[in-house]
Amino acid sequence: MSSVVDQILQHVFDACRDDTSGSVADYIPELAAVAPDGFGIALATSDGYVYEVGDTSTPFTIQSISKPFTYGLALADRGEDAVAQKIDIEPSGEPFNEISLDPITERPRNPMINAGAITSASLIAGKSAADRFERIRQAYSRYAGRSLTFNESVYLSEARTGNRNRAIGYMLRSFDIITDDPDAAVDLYFRQCSIDVTAVDLAMMAATMANNGLNPRTKERALAPALVERVLSVMTTCGMYDGAGDWVARVGMPAKSGVGGGILAVLPGQMGIAVYSPRLDPHGNSVRGVAACRELSRKLELHFLHVTRAARSAIRGKYTVGEAPSRRRRSEIEQAALARFGSRARVYELHGDLLFSGAETAVREIGNLNEQLDALVIDVRGVDEVSDVARGMFDSVLAHLSSRGCRASLVDPSGVLGRTSSSIDPGGASGRVFADLGSAIQWAEEILLDKYCVGPRQPDRIALRDHPVLEGLSPAEYAAVEPAFTVHTYARGDTVVTSGQPAAGLFLVLAGQVSSSFTSPGGRHHRISTLSPGMSFGEMPLLARTKFLLDFRADTPLSVAVMSVRDFDALSVSAPSVKLELLTTLATGAYMQMNTAIKSLGQFDVGR
Repeated sequence: MSSVVDQILQHVFDACRDDTSGSVADYIPELAAVAPDGFGIALATSDGYVYEVGDTSTPFTIQSISKPFTYGLALADRGEDAVAQKIDIEPSGEPFNEISLDPITERPRNPMINAGAITSASLIAGKSAADRFERIRQAYSRYAGRSLTFNESVYLSEARTGNRNRAIGYMLRSFDIITDDPDAAVDLYFRQCSIDVTAVDLAMMAATMANNGLNPRTKERALAPALVERVLSVMTTCGMYDGAGDWVARVGMPAKSGVGGGILAVLPGQMGIAVYSPRLDPHGNSVRGVAACRELSRKLELHFLHVTRAARSAIRGKYTVGEAPSRRRRSEIEQAALARFGSRARVYELHGDLLFSGAETAVREIGNLNEQLDALVIDVRGVDEVSDVARGMFDSVLAHLSSRGCRASLVDPSGVLGRTSSSIDPGGASGRVFADLGSAIQWAEEILLDKYCVGPRQPDRIALRDHPVLEGLSPAEYAAVEPAFTVHTYARGDTVVTSGQPAAGLFLVLAGQVSSSFTSPGGRHHRISTLSPGMSFGEMPLLARTKFLLDFRADTPLSVAVMSVRDFDALSVSAPSVKLELLTTLATGAYMQMNTAIKSLGQFDVGR
């Protein structure tokens, strides 16, 4: 399906595409020759799924976006303390290629400017120059999840024109920041900048950083988590050069740009974003890249000061109604239909914060379900915060399901998704909003039974004479017992019997539904079973003369026929054969109720 994320990416792409301000990097001849209007956006989630639009497979050289990755490798090779003796981590406020050191420490101010990046390159371990470059290439490839290649033409072009970087190298040597041949360090820097990537590669590299240094697709570790934290910290304050302050305020993600036209941004724990567009602003950052990142941050609410909790999958549980049916008692024919077709109705239980990343994971899975579904229940009782973009994503997936003929409902008593029982057509394709999961699962079961149950269904109403408890009686026996029953009616939500109440007689359900439940010490109600016409309750206290263990409440307008304890006892004299027949039937029913209660108490779902 075309998701709301795809739609947002397309909207941002369209909004930024016509901006042709800025110019390509002309101080490197090979870069000056690239097509200036290429444009692509890629977003990779922390589980490795990629959304993309535009020229996302166009190769371009990584350039300065290489700097944080080489810095991370230097940290891994030399250790944080040793690297800190060579490179500071303070914003410079100067252009990226400034020939200067901090006047007090006499070190490069940070690893994101050229002086710091060349120093990082000099710290890479290896037996030879070729060995050191191969370690850099392989490191980048681990982030990207594929083998990246070297662009010889761009390298030669940079090597011919890179005198300013050579000047920086010799400055570093004169201050003993570089202790070996500065030309070798500068050459290695030229080579690392000349590795080809695509926007998808950069998005995956960013997603690997977001995933604590573990590539979400290959599961290969690119960098230790503690070092990822260090690199992302420096990217936050220094990655966009002298435009870093505006970037942090308006976009709010650790990022790095390159004069090849790429921008990479990381939202820790959640995703990586990459944009390719070669036209640069005066800071050396992609014009459309910066604009696209600003718009994505705004629309998806990605600013790291807003996203305060690490992302995790929003899906706590998922199952079919065949695997976890409702507590409503069903006839054998209905049970058989649900066992066969129960996989066509699914339940998703969500939890945590539904910000962009968590919502995206859930919506993507729900929207891409391959099996044919007739009903879906989304339980959001465990959800805390919901962002506007998450609400839009769920609106989109519900509309998508409706277009496929799948009716969806929400378990959302607090209205966190902005819907109420009155805001959705209860009989339409968009489903309903329920206060508890059990009712929603019953709703889904009814959809399946209406469609697939070919035998007789449980009736909505039965006469007392047709109740299964009495069906074994002869006409004469029924005539003897019928006066002992009194019909009582209850409104929805009324309590019929409370736990702790002594035996109150035999209750035969004639119309409506009644549920048994118990109340936990915390005051929450837990549904045990739901009874419908043709079923009964009260047998166990009546036969054993014990108190009720459960509460019974009317789920709908309810009609029950009640035989009191006194009238039941009187049958021993007035109609002993009738009492014997009832005892046999009730003992079987009481045994079944006891088993149901024991199973339910052992595995109840809070609020079901």
